[in-house]
Amino acid sequence: MLHILYFVHDLADPAVRRRVLMLQAGGALVTLAGFRRDDNALAAIDGIKPIELGRTRDAQFAQRIAAIAKSAFKLRHALRSVPRPDVIIGRNLEMLALANRAKSVFGGDMPVVYESLDIHRLLLRDDVLGGTLRGAERRLGAQAALLITSSPAFVERYFKPRSGLHLPIMLLENKVLALEVAAASNVAPAARVPARGEPWKIGWFGALRCRKSLTLLDQFSRRMEGRFEIVLRGRPAYSEFDDFDGIVRDAPFMHFGGAYKNPEDLSAIYHDVQFSWAIDFFEEGLNSSWLLPNRLYEGGLYGAVPIAMDGTETARFLAGRKIGLTLDKADAAHLATLLGDLDEQRYLAAFDAVAAQDRKQWMIDRADCQGLVLRLASLTRANEQITELQALPQLNRNRGGLQ
Repeated sequence: MLHILYFVHDLADPAVRRRVLMLQAGGALVTLAGFRRDDNALAAIDGIKPIELGRTRDAQFAQRIAAIAKSAFKLRHALRSVPRPDVIIGRNLEMLALANRAKSVFGGDMPVVYESLDIHRLLLRDDVLGGTLRGAERRLGAQAALLITSSPAFVERYFKPRSGLHLPIMLLENKVLALEVAAASNVAPAARVPARGEPWKIGWFGALRCRKSLTLLDQFSRRMEGRFEIVLRGRPAYSEFDDFDGIVRDAPFMHFGGAYKNPEDLSAIYHDVQFSWAIDFFEEGLNSSWLLPNRLYEGGLYGAVPIAMDGTETARFLAGRKIGLTLDKADAAHLATLLGDLDEQRYLAAFDAVAAQDRKQWMIDRADCQGLVLRLASLTRANEQITELQALPQLNRNRGGLQ
């Protein structure tokens, strides 16, 4: 059984839970290590007791770097009871540093994988800080065996032209982990037209970190005077809002339903809405324009019509499949223009286009998980071959000395 040591930035992140479940479903043994930013019982994984390396805080880059430096110094002690892994994965740049340190702790001959699912805005700066961070990424990633990322735009816009990394790349999209529904993957979701007098619902689910989206959706729903309701579910990044709870409390047509378990609760929450807000302005023009968010795939699998922002990778994804709705300008007036004349016929046409898609493009099943673990296992075989080749010159020299 392949043993994977997985370093993560936030043990409470539901996406970390999903990745660990994927690796386990593929047949791997996973040791999870990382930092905790808050408590989230819904991110717990049966059978996994993570190695906690410390606490970090959102939007506190300097504090995180200090915490990582401290944990690197104590890492040998933290890993003292961990069996030697076959592969080490670092989920983002900070964790790649710890993955490299762990490699040296265990002897330095197992492959390290760099998993980068967001391009931090500091990496994209053209000043000394940006150059320093990209240089650090190049050094830390120089000996990695594989880069895992989630969007073609990350490769096209950053990794190939700017990062300086020259690694094999595996595109692993943020699809829904659907181990139990795989057998029903050809069963299309049902449309849900609201009853007379009930509002249309737009769901914004997942990592709630975008102030601009919150303001826009509040203004839009007020403008529509109750024809549309905004449903929020997930984990708010409170550091990004002046007063998230107060804004939602004062919004007449918006409510927050709390956190949810991914993937177990996805069917219920998406079947409660007609549309999925697949827009993020958190790092507008940069990472937010390049990513393909989790809710794009979640909504697609469960029949919620996605709403994307024009000019983004998400909009390009939808245009290639002729599905979804695209907002051409980020304000309440243009969103009202996009949705203002919505009726049952128009909704059903948009829904049918989503429902007609091959559902496999939205989901990861057990065979996909096994494929991921096999890809990671292949790195160990390649590493063994490299080690054997490196040993040949010494072997030949030894033989020469005996003759």
